[in-house]
Amino acid sequence: MTTLRLAPPASTTLARMTSLALPLLFIAMWSSGYVVGKLAVPHAGPFTLLAIRFGLAAFVLLVVALAARAPWPASRKQFGHLVVVGLLIQALQFSGLYTALKLGVSAGESALIVGTMPVLTALGAAFVFGERLGGKQWLGMAGGVAGVVLVVWHKLGTGSAGAGAYAAAVVALAGVTLGTLYQKKFCAGMDLRTGGFVQLAVATLVALPLSLYLEGFDVRWTPAMVFASGWLAVVNSIGATSLLFLMMRKGEASKVASLFYLIPGVTALMAFAVLGETLTALALAGFLVTAGAVYLCTRAR
Repeated sequence: MTTLRLAPPASTTLARMTSLALPLLFIAMWSSGYVVGKLAVPHAGPFTLLAIRFGLAAFVLLVVALAARAPWPASRKQFGHLVVVGLLIQALQFSGLYTALKLGVSAGESALIVGTMPVLTALGAAFVFGERLGGKQWLGMAGGVAGVVLVVWHKLGTGSAGAGAYAAAVVALAGVTLGTLYQKKFCAGMDLRTGGFVQLAVATLVALPLSLYLEGFDVRWTPAMVFASGWLAVVNSIGATSLLFLMMRKGEASKVASLFYLIPGVTALMAFAVLGETLTALALAGFLVTAGAVYLCTRAR
């Protein structure tokens, strides 16, 4: 007797494709910000660039939210939660990162420090949400850190930073880690349009005074700067961050955070293709290690 195997429903197939496409798209979009940011830095001060990026993104989301009549936070408490997430994920993370780079921390050292974010997020998720990781997932966490070290190894020690500069990088790490956990706990049901606007508006209010005081809002509107401003605002501040929030809403915090292991490797590949930067065999090996680590973190039970 022949057994007929029914094909999975179209909805199931679509859900599987979406579950694969969203992480890949997020990694590509988030990684592109480092490459495009490097194109823009010669034409604007770091905090000026952040003020433009956050302000333009906030304006775009405001227009979209008003046109779509998107729901706004229903209470001051919900509004306050969005403000906290904006301060942590947007303002604190990127202000700390740009300050560290400005004070002499190398790009590789910054990537390594922020690259420990999945481990801290997993520990935080265990305490806050009761998420439990098995042995294979902890092995994946360790492998992810090791892979990031391989990717950025040739850039380590190339900076000229003091303790304060590295403290700024740690502040960036704290911002993205705490912001991710806080968003998961308090803002999981937020509307991505109005919620994103509130967060980016708050970040603009932080970056703009810093750019005026420290840099005199130093910007030169070259074609590269115009392109970079639009890309960083729409693709990174709106697109990549919205995907992060969407995946956090659908999955476990520790598994989503593990995707950050792949960002240094993908950034290295993009920098090789776009900026002509050197791509070492060790970096390629690190990329493969981080890919395996992410698989363990997201698939192991």
